[in-house]
Amino acid sequence: MERRRAKLSKSEQMARVRSKNTDSELALRRAVWKEGLRYRLHTRLPGTPDIAFPGARVAVFVDGCFWHGCPEHYTRPVRNAEFWRAKLKRNQARDKRVDRELDVAGWLVVRIWEHELRDDLNACVRRVRRAVSRRRGQRSRNQPFQT
Repeated sequence: MERRRAKLSKSEQMARVRSKNTDSELALRRAVWKEGLRYRLHTRLPGTPDIAFPGARVAVFVDGCFWHGCPEHYTRPVRNAEFWRAKLKRNQARDKRVDRELDVAGWLVVRIWEHELRDDLNACVRRVRRAVSRRRGQRSRNQPFQT
């Protein structure tokens, strides 16, 4: 016998949307860890990166296609369109501000769309590895980071 679920209100549906530890983030973290890259999760940095490599000063963000306006997959909601247009605009402005703040503090920002992880997780891991390796190489030559 099939169990029927009560239909959720829009508010209840939205309350179930995760902002941390999404499937995409977890997949990237597992793959990066498997490659031997060690990272931090809870850093006090602007924007709270999903993964941070403090030694190399690399901050990785996994951006959801809906929440951050992916140019390939974003679909504009029909209901409450003005609210969602303003919400997306604020999210994108915040992303740019966070990128600037981290850059000024000497951090390299890597942004990965959630669809990129689904399409080619290994390519995303290579991007992160290259960024960390490049930055660690700079550090080993005693080149100070700009602050």
